[in-house]
Amino acid sequence: MLCDAIRYAGATLKSVISLDRIRFIFSRLREHLWARPLAICLLSIGAAFIAKLADDTGLSQFAPSIAPESIETLLSIMATSMLVIATFSVGSIVAAYASASSTATPRSFGLVVADDVSQNALSTFVGAFIFSIVSLTEVKNNYFQAAGLFILFILSAIVFGIVIITFVRWVDSIARLGRVGSTIDKVEKAASAALKRRHNDPTLRSVPVQTREGGHAVFAAVVGYVQYIDIAVLQTWAEKAGVHVVVAALPGTFVAPGRPLAYIHADDGEESGIDCKHLPDSFKIGSDRLFADDPRFGLVVLSEIAGRALSPAINDPGTAIDIIGTLLQLFALWSEPAAERDEPAAKYDRVEVHEISVRDMFDDAFTAIARDGAGMVEVAVRLQKALNSLASIGNADMRDAARYHGQLALKRAEIAMEVAEDLAMVRQAATFTEKNAAL
Repeated sequence: MLCDAIRYAGATLKSVISLDRIRFIFSRLREHLWARPLAICLLSIGAAFIAKLADDTGLSQFAPSIAPESIETLLSIMATSMLVIATFSVGSIVAAYASASSTATPRSFGLVVADDVSQNALSTFVGAFIFSIVSLTEVKNNYFQAAGLFILFILSAIVFGIVIITFVRWVDSIARLGRVGSTIDKVEKAASAALKRRHNDPTLRSVPVQTREGGHAVFAAVVGYVQYIDIAVLQTWAEKAGVHVVVAALPGTFVAPGRPLAYIHADDGEESGIDCKHLPDSFKIGSDRLFADDPRFGLVVLSEIAGRALSPAINDPGTAIDIIGTLLQLFALWSEPAAERDEPAAKYDRVEVHEISVRDMFDDAFTAIARDGAGMVEVAVRLQKALNSLASIGNADMRDAARYHGQLALKRAEIAMEVAEDLAMVRQAATFTEKNAAL
C-alpha cells in the first residue's frame, strides 16, 4: 500500500502545476527580451485583420470614405521608420546592458533586461512595424471595403499615437538605463519585494523545522543554485507518500550531487523504501541566482556595487554611502511586523523550512563594504551609524548582528587607517553602536 502511494506520489510531482510555479515562469519570461515583443507582434497581426470584420456590418453606410492611397502613405511611412527606430532601440538597450555590467555588477543584468519601459518601447516599435507591413499588404490587394478602410485608418492613427508617446517616454528612460543610480534603484526594488515576500512567509507557508535526527537525504543531480522551490508540489507528494519533507537548501543555496536538497522522514519510520527520484524536480536549479525568491541575493548585489565603487580604479565612496542607506532601509523593512494574512500561516504542514538567518543577511550586506571601505573615514563612519540605527530597532537577532559587524568594521578600520583623528571619529561612532546593542 505504501509503495503504491509512493509511486503515485512520484507521478504527482510531475503533474501538479502550482500558482507559485506559474509566477516563477512568468517572472523568468520578463527577463527574456523576445517574450513581450513576440506577444505584441501577434496582437498587431490580429489587429490588422480585425478591420475586415467591419465590412460585414452596416458601418459602411455611415463611415466616411477613406482613400486607400492615404492609408498606404501612412502605413509606408510607419513601416520604413519603425524598423529603423527598433534597430536603434536595440542598440541603445544593449549599450545600457554593457554599462550596467561594467559600472555596477554583472549580477544586475537580469534586472536591466527586465526594464518595463525599454521592453514596452521595443515591443511597440516592432509591433507597429509588423502591423504596418501586414496592413499595407492587405490594402494593396484590395482586401478591405469602405468600412474596413475606415477602421484600419483609425487603428493606424491609434498605433501612430502610441508610438509617439512611447518614444517620448523611452527617450527619458534610456538616458538613465544602465547608470549606477538607476541600477541601484532596480536592485533595491527587487530586493525589497523579495524581502517582503519572505518576511510575510518566513517558512514559505510551511512549518518551521522541528528537531529531527537522521532522515533519508535527497541529493541534487546537477550543480548550480537553487532558484525556486515548489512547496505545493512537495506537500502533495508528502501527503500521498505519508512522509514529512525537511528542506535543506533554500533558494540561493549552491548545490552539487553531494549536497542534500531535503531530508525525508516517514510517518512509520521506514525511510528505506521511499522512492524519491522525482523529488528534485520540485527544486529549480540553474547557473545563476535570481532575485524573486532569494532575498539575500539582492543584498549581495548591492554589496558588490558598493565594493566596486570603493575599488581604487573607481574610487567613488559616495555610491557606497548611498548603498549603506539603501541597506538600512531594507533591514528596517525586515524589522517591521509581518502583514496579516487571511489564510493559515502554515498551509503546507508536511514541509519544514528553515527561516533566513539575520546574521547571514548582515554578512551578505556589510562584509564587503566594511572590508573595502575600512580606510575611508566617511564610509566607515556612515557604516557605524547605519549599524547603530539597526541596533536600536529592538529585534534581538538584529542587535546581535549589528554589534558583531560594528566590532568587525572597527577592527578593519584600526588596521587600515593611518590618521589618528579619522580613527577617533570611527571609534566614536562605534561607541554608539555598542551602547544600542547592549540595550
